[in-house]
Amino acid sequence: MFTIRTKKELAQDTILMEVEAPRIAQSALPGQFLIVKMEENSERVPLTISDYDLEKGTVTIVFKIIGGSTRKMAEYAVGQSFRDVVGPLGRPSEFVSLTQEELKSKKFVFVGGGVGIAPIYPQVKWLHAHGVEVDCIIGARTRSLLVFEEELRSVCNLYVTTDDGTSEYKGVVTEVLKTLVEGGKHYDEVVAIGPMIMMKFVSQTAQSYGIKCTVSLNSLMVDGTGMCGACRVSIGGQTKFTCVDGPEFDASLVDFDLAMKRQAMYNTVEGKKQMEAEEEAEGHICHVGGIADEVRDKKHRIPVREQDPKVRAKNFNEVCLGYNAEEAILEAQRCLNCKNPQCVKGCPVNVHIPEFIKYVAEGNFMEAAKVINRDSALPAVCGRVCPQEKQCEGNCVMGKKSEPVAIGKLERFVGDWVRENKIVFDKPVQNNGHKVAVIGSGPSGITCAKDLMMMGYDVTVFEALHEYGGVLVYGIPAFRLPKETVVRYEIENVQKMGVHFEKDIIIGRTVSIDDLMDKEGFEAVYIASGAGLPNFMNIPGENLCGVVSANEFLTRNNLLFAYKEGYETPNYVGKKVAVVGGGNVAMDAARTALRLGADVKIVYRRSEEELPARAEEVHHAKEEGVEFHLLCNPIEILGDDNGWVNGMKCNRMQLGDADASGRRKPVVIPDSEFVLDVDMVIMSIGTSPNPLISSTTPGLEIDKKNCIVADEESGQTSRQGVFAGGDAVSGAATVILAMGAGKKAAKAIDEYIRSK
Repeated sequence: MFTIRTKKELAQDTILMEVEAPRIAQSALPGQFLIVKMEENSERVPLTISDYDLEKGTVTIVFKIIGGSTRKMAEYAVGQSFRDVVGPLGRPSEFVSLTQEELKSKKFVFVGGGVGIAPIYPQVKWLHAHGVEVDCIIGARTRSLLVFEEELRSVCNLYVTTDDGTSEYKGVVTEVLKTLVEGGKHYDEVVAIGPMIMMKFVSQTAQSYGIKCTVSLNSLMVDGTGMCGACRVSIGGQTKFTCVDGPEFDASLVDFDLAMKRQAMYNTVEGKKQMEAEEEAEGHICHVGGIADEVRDKKHRIPVREQDPKVRAKNFNEVCLGYNAEEAILEAQRCLNCKNPQCVKGCPVNVHIPEFIKYVAEGNFMEAAKVINRDSALPAVCGRVCPQEKQCEGNCVMGKKSEPVAIGKLERFVGDWVRENKIVFDKPVQNNGHKVAVIGSGPSGITCAKDLMMMGYDVTVFEALHEYGGVLVYGIPAFRLPKETVVRYEIENVQKMGVHFEKDIIIGRTVSIDDLMDKEGFEAVYIASGAGLPNFMNIPGENLCGVVSANEFLTRNNLLFAYKEGYETPNYVGKKVAVVGGGNVAMDAARTALRLGADVKIVYRRSEEELPARAEEVHHAKEEGVEFHLLCNPIEILGDDNGWVNGMKCNRMQLGDADASGRRKPVVIPDSEFVLDVDMVIMSIGTSPNPLISSTTPGLEIDKKNCIVADEESGQTSRQGVFAGGDAVSGAATVILAMGAGKKAAKAIDEYIRSK
């Protein structure tokens, strides 16, 4: 009988057991495994030997609860016994057979993920005992899920990485490996143990540096002695059996894709359902902590990892952590590659979505990046802030019967991959000798400038502010769209491709459009100056101290970093803040105020169904603690004797018939007045274009909302050679719609100049 001597939970659903098995303990060597059979009718469960003790006659196993068998195993208590424990099985690690001199001449780095960390320990311990210094990289979703961390620290140089940054490194294990190698570390061999998908990418990383990589393939098996063939894998085109030929193999020879397919073949329905339930509850999936990512039902998208709401509500770090390579590939493999892709029709810039997703599914991220680059200058931006649910994903065929492909998250992944790998796309054509000016460095201006540059034009972008990016830098908070990394990088990439940029240039003050065309030789001008002038409700008390526009509040914090230590930007944040409005800007203002310590209420005159903000932003706001007061409309802001806000009077509303926007019109409920206890009000009820350009450009037609009048398809204004698009024409809209307008304008400008 094989009695359990000790038991403990190393991490969530990860169990360690020390089992009495003296014969196995006497014979075990690093790299080997055993098979546990709990009862007569139980299945045989292969587990790598995580440690062994000759004196105590015990072996240590570590397993993660995935399906019925492992859950049942976890229910066993100290003193109970397994019916059978068979081992040691498989070949020991290759280094065991090396001489002392050969061992000391080699430099090893071990890479472990999830429960794969556990079997690394006896190997590293063995090398340490033989005087060999070893580096070790381990990773998990968060630090609390790591196993054997302290044990490993005692026998190796340990590097710990987590998805959420709760360790010394943030990200995947392959990135740490790259950092070490590029930092001057020399390795003769990489040993990787963990989920199959993780080992595949570690192998690819090692090969890219010319380093040998060994992986441990603890495949499904029945007998473990070479009789059944269940554990067969393809190694260099030949069939091998992990139980007798392995479990360790030269990673360069392993057909990982085939191994993963076989691994998923016998996963139980019960196990799948359990993992899906856990993943949905957690809101993320771990790429180094199990096989969940390898067995997901293709009807459901791969969940995206996020900061915990309680943690993120107190910082300005990005909420959504995005996909890693493994997750992106798995999600991309859900795409049907439609012959008539509706998703492309839903994209305002017509990115060739199935084409780039196909490359992602193959792991060919460079080609995916090239596809996106043809149509979009801002993939990492768009992947974060576009309303995909109403555009590309809203048209996805998969979405008719299941969840649509996570197109936005895949685009973000590719954009981030380009940045992380420092990819710069070259200017494809020679300069044609024609000059075009673009006013504004927001999404519309950047898009138009890049497209024109790719056509051969000499393009200069003029920006009024001290940073490039327009609304991307002053309007959208860093927890949704990082400035230093994402925005700045993508704009700098356009700059490196050949577009000229000048900041601190106020068109209409520093220089006029007429000056640009008559004195500086620009043959055409594209106005993409945005819509940054805030609207107010014109209700009593709106000029009290403590009433600000969302634009002011966000600009102080996003562009001028008022929330950061060391910045001198003045900032006022009340203790009880009401944000009036229900769009994305309102959510941004509310969540920013929350992070600055306020109790925050959203006040919106319609119901939740009519909220114009993205569902994701509303969801995040609720998770973080923002209160929603719906069907409420402010009618007066109340103040104290010193002229500061101390309340806001509102009416209760009900929905009547639909208005011109298609939404049901809010109607006041009689005698429903009430007062909200607030000391700050942030108005977020829309913006309009600043009239500075229109007022200094003779002949430039505007409408009653100060929006520039321009042809919808071409962007041509009432002034010859002057085009306009984005929020300057439409009023406040979305990033991607502004980009679409920029693309149309670039094409029209090209046609205009060619026709002269």
